[in-house]
Amino acid sequence: MTVSFPYFKNVNFPERYISPEKLFSYLQRNYSDCIKEVGKSGLGKPIYMMTLGQGITRIAAWSQMHGNESTATLAMLDLLAIFEKHPELKEKLFELIQLDFIFMLNPDGSEQWTRRNAFDIDINRDYLRNSSSEMKILKSVVLTGDYDYLLNLHDQRTIFTTDGKHPATLSFLAPSESPERAITENRKKSMAVIAAVYLQMKQMLPNRIAKYTDEFYPTSAGDNFMKAGIPSVLVEGGFYENDIDRKKTREFYTQALYFALKAMSVLKGETYSYETYLDIPQNKETHFDLIYRDVRLNTDFECVLDIAVQYREILDGDGKLTYQPYVMEVGDLHHKKGWKEIDCKGKKLISEKKFPKLDAIVDFRIE
Repeated sequence: MTVSFPYFKNVNFPERYISPEKLFSYLQRNYSDCIKEVGKSGLGKPIYMMTLGQGITRIAAWSQMHGNESTATLAMLDLLAIFEKHPELKEKLFELIQLDFIFMLNPDGSEQWTRRNAFDIDINRDYLRNSSSEMKILKSVVLTGDYDYLLNLHDQRTIFTTDGKHPATLSFLAPSESPERAITENRKKSMAVIAAVYLQMKQMLPNRIAKYTDEFYPTSAGDNFMKAGIPSVLVEGGFYENDIDRKKTREFYTQALYFALKAMSVLKGETYSYETYLDIPQNKETHFDLIYRDVRLNTDFECVLDIAVQYREILDGDGKLTYQPYVMEVGDLHHKKGWKEIDCKGKKLISEKKFPKLDAIVDFRIE
């Protein structure tokens, strides 16, 4: 049975980009009694953890391990705003759980809107080498915290769908513990949580919830925490139709975060209905943001092809995100789709170049 959820956006953070200073100031001003600094980034920025509740089920979560993936941070901020308006939801939930939420694990990357940290390390591939300050902090918190569950919170690209037609707005994963991808007891515990969220949300988000690939990544955080015996749930916020700013995704992510915490509070390590996880469709890599179909190039010979474009998120000098189109592929792209497609038959390509350059900003137009 689907339970209604009173979504409310935290008006202090209306945009996808969040400056670390603004976040830290907000947390210190409003939640000083439940946050603490757990370490510093490579460039010396503080990393904060919020602790809510004193329940028996202990959960750790972290956001913005990748600095340009802010939806989980926004979802947690929205959840705090919802709890302010509906304290009964907070009281019922945090009687049963304790949540330790690490905001913005990668503040250096978050400030510059980059995936990696200040030293170009992908923190999520640094578990074994342990070369980044941020991974040292995360492992110190998680491996000494006696946690029952972990929430590893990310965003995914617009290329993914559930069925080749609908975007994968939310994707979940119970990470593998080994290359064999065996369904262990820990994975079953994670699967049960995801199954509960899926059953709760599949009607409000039909055909837009997927499973992320369970390929074993030997250097990543989730796989290794699972291997260490802590049930881990990966959440990926994706694309929703005509929602390049991910405002709808933010709303659904907030609900998913709440329902995941709720499921953990009820399941308490049990594996009820974990098999439902196996019914969730797999992420499919089927789409580009834009495809120009049947473009006739300005060549001395007959040359008609498709041009695929992806928008890159660029942080401008005013702290705003802009979306700039880059050429990602050319040729026969009939095996791919675009969220937007432009039929160029009978139209003219206006460009100083004869061929579109890969991995370059779009510098042509169609007339």
